[in-house]
Amino acid sequence: MAAFKPGHLCAVAAALVLSVTAPATTAQAASGADLREVMFVGNNWEGTADVIKSTGDFAKVGRINVIPDKDARMAEINADPIKWIYFTAIRNGVGEGHDQFVDDMYSTPDGRSVVVSRPSFADVVSINLATGAINWRFPVSGYRSDHMAVSPDGTRVAVSASTANTVHVLDINTGKQVGSFATGDKPHENIFTKDGKYIYNMAIGDVNTSLDAPWLDWTKGDRRITVVDATTYKQVKIIDMRQRLDAIGLTDYSDAVRPAVFSPDESKLYFQVSFFNGFFEYDLAGDRITRTKTLPKNPATNDDRTTFVNDSRHHGLSMSPDGSKLCVAGTMDDYATVVNRSTLQEGPLVTASKPYWATVSGDGKDCVISESGADQVTAIDFATGKKVLSVPVGDHPQRVRLGHVAADWTGTGS
Repeated sequence: MAAFKPGHLCAVAAALVLSVTAPATTAQAASGADLREVMFVGNNWEGTADVIKSTGDFAKVGRINVIPDKDARMAEINADPIKWIYFTAIRNGVGEGHDQFVDDMYSTPDGRSVVVSRPSFADVVSINLATGAINWRFPVSGYRSDHMAVSPDGTRVAVSASTANTVHVLDINTGKQVGSFATGDKPHENIFTKDGKYIYNMAIGDVNTSLDAPWLDWTKGDRRITVVDATTYKQVKIIDMRQRLDAIGLTDYSDAVRPAVFSPDESKLYFQVSFFNGFFEYDLAGDRITRTKTLPKNPATNDDRTTFVNDSRHHGLSMSPDGSKLCVAGTMDDYATVVNRSTLQEGPLVTASKPYWATVSGDGKDCVISESGADQVTAIDFATGKKVLSVPVGDHPQRVRLGHVAADWTGTGS
């Protein structure tokens, strides 16, 4: 995914929540007294990551330059006509006229490094948080890297190679590949189950074509969820949401699963799909969609599907730790809202400029969204559904992840 999608399913539950909080969990293996919990905010078009407090006033702690090797990477791209074509295509396609320098990021359990996927450079790098230097670099298969996930024990990172229909699984400390597996078209989100036994990959298909009419949905490619054994990387099952949507009469809805979250007991999955202003509830044991929630449209939003960024109408979903509330980023409708999970009743529509992602604060009290159109992140109180505050960040913030840095860390670059 990247600009918008490109940013999810079955026995994973709580997995997306886990994918957001994994660094906090695995960091317990390090010396907690020496670490500080923070939020990493990836500024995709700028090539930086702002590091902010994970609670309270969400004040800025420091900044990371995630492209310290930009000159070397550009020299490689300019020397290879095929790489240059893909680099330019990313800029003019999913990048909306901009380069995509940071998609996803996770800190290592010891808080010494941050691992970053860089779509335009088709790689994953580990950056030393003390020096700003690159520890290791892994070029992915094909020409674009995308979403990542970290194993519950913090030792491995899975990254989607979106043009190669492959997921690489790397040793987080060395960058060496420990496994890989094939996916559907354009692999996007990756999720480890909370016991670490399985990896779920969501392939979203081609999201930057203009063939967006429902009757042309088949042109978007093979969109499916691939479940693999996280030890052998062998396929366990395939989940096709097309069949589940057709079963409830929604034959004109896209089956490209976007952001998703699982209930704490792992019985339900809530997920968004392309073009839809709302989300679905999926029962894992029954293998069926049980509820559909349609959220309000913004009258100012053009209903022409070709105007939606990377096919996303709504893109961003998180859940409060107790499982009672969902937080939804209404990307193209320029709002976010907290939804009661029991009744599916939405709360106030909090105005936001092209919100791209939704996660949970370190203390679990707030939903934190990235406003990619306003270069800020905004906290919304789960209890009241009202805006708490906004803090400025860099150019086009997208993914927001909880992680750790050294207690005295103040940044590595701008």
